[in-house]
Amino acid sequence: MKILLAGESWISSSTHIKGFDGFGTAVYQSGAEPLIRALEPVAEVVYLPNHLAAREFPLSLEALRVYSVVILSDIGANTLLLHPDTWERGERRPNRLRLLQEYVAAGGGLVMVGGYLSFQGFEGKAGYCGTPVEAVLPVSLQPYDDRWEAPEGLTVTIHEPTHPIVAGLPAEWPYLLGVNRVQAKPGAKVLASVEVGPLLVVGAYGSGRSVAWMSDIGPHWSPPVFCNWSAYTTLWQRICRWAEGRDA
Repeated sequence: MKILLAGESWISSSTHIKGFDGFGTAVYQSGAEPLIRALEPVAEVVYLPNHLAAREFPLSLEALRVYSVVILSDIGANTLLLHPDTWERGERRPNRLRLLQEYVAAGGGLVMVGGYLSFQGFEGKAGYCGTPVEAVLPVSLQPYDDRWEAPEGLTVTIHEPTHPIVAGLPAEWPYLLGVNRVQAKPGAKVLASVEVGPLLVVGAYGSGRSVAWMSDIGPHWSPPVFCNWSAYTTLWQRICRWAEGRDA
């Protein structure tokens, strides 16, 4: 299995004031390590952080079909829509949101992971509502900020205990600290939920499959207690196998 993971990175800039003097610092960070670590034993993972995805995310259906599964995690729609050749020089390039729709329709697997730039995201800036990617997903999106912060912790409830993704996993899962709020589409299966809505939803589109995981793959929404959970690796390996088209 070959997996393309896009997003899940950021650059933080800080200003430090020390009396009369001040200076700035910047740091690059990635939250992809827990997921990559979980998937590497069973898959070849190609990771495109946000600053590379804008240019290097595939521009053709043929290039996408090299991958069994594509995972979008904290990568806004604009990063895929605005190739640097379009943004900087006004040149035409393929609409990669439509390519993802074609990819799944032709048998590919798409997984969207929650976060501040997933689904609709912080202040609606992720921007997937109404796009071809929403058409593929097993959930309907809200046209505004869809985050739900839960510093007190959210409890996971399993609804389809015999489904291949969750069958045999512990009944009690570690807490989560936030989700994107969505609605499951008719015909989709809600495998797990939290107090404010669906957490893990799966569905079919054309000849392919899609998965929506409404929380994160790492802190802060998915805290260390979740990332270090004994079933974290099994859960994510199963999600990708199912998205690929395998039921076990």
